[in-house]
Amino acid sequence: MKKLTTDYANPETAARKLVEIAGGVEPVQDGRIYIERINAPFLFEHKAKGSEFAAGIRFAVERGWLELHESGTFVRLKKPREDLTAPG
Repeated sequence: MKKLTTDYANPETAARKLVEIAGGVEPVQDGRIYIERINAPFLFEHKAKGSEFAAGIRFAVERGWLELHESGTFVRLKKPREDLTAPG
């Protein structure tokens, strides 16, 4: 089955996909989601670029959707995924 690709050049589109992916990951401790748990699916399953990942993370952090740890090794969802993945 061929995977459909989306144009993630739009940072909001990328951010929404990253939040969707993060929402499907079981946090390990205190809501932490290791960055590679969202990075790998975004890059390899969804065929996105590294620059699109970076722009999506920045957009999600600026909007308060994700919290990125200063080390860059994990994120936390700040709002329920359902609130963020709906078009709007």
